[in-house]
Amino acid sequence: MSKDLIEQFAFNRNMLFTELDKLDESLIDKQLEGLNNTVRWHIGHILTVAEQFLFGFPNQSKHLPETYISLFGNGTKPADWPEEVPSLKELRANLQEQFDRAMKLQPEYFATKLEKPFLGQDTIGGLTKVAVFHEAHHTGQLHTISLLTVKQA
Repeated sequence: MSKDLIEQFAFNRNMLFTELDKLDESLIDKQLEGLNNTVRWHIGHILTVAEQFLFGFPNQSKHLPETYISLFGNGTKPADWPEEVPSLKELRANLQEQFDRAMKLQPEYFATKLEKPFLGQDTIGGLTKVAVFHEAHHTGQLHTISLLTVKQA
């Protein structure tokens, strides 16, 4: 299972990188009417949730600034952000570094039991399945927001 799972993670992440490479950074903070979040938020949210699910951020992983939880965690929104947020370049570098770490994970890592089930999953592999779905979902959202933002610019 872990080989297929990590291959799917890699496919999704590469699709995300393709989307990021097409972005106009001047438009990634435009918030469309009726939506709570922006393209930058979706990028940071993908990064933060993957770090939580694959690496136990912030308790077991210190690869991202802890402020990412308050910027990009569940229930957050750009309207509540301070003035300083990570640049697209910084977020992309964080995503690449996370991807590189994920590609080095050993198959037995995915069988690691969680202390208690989360989102119906009881292993890191189970959480990775959720992370893979989550990343694809939010990549689609940022793709759509980006298309609409460019049309309105």
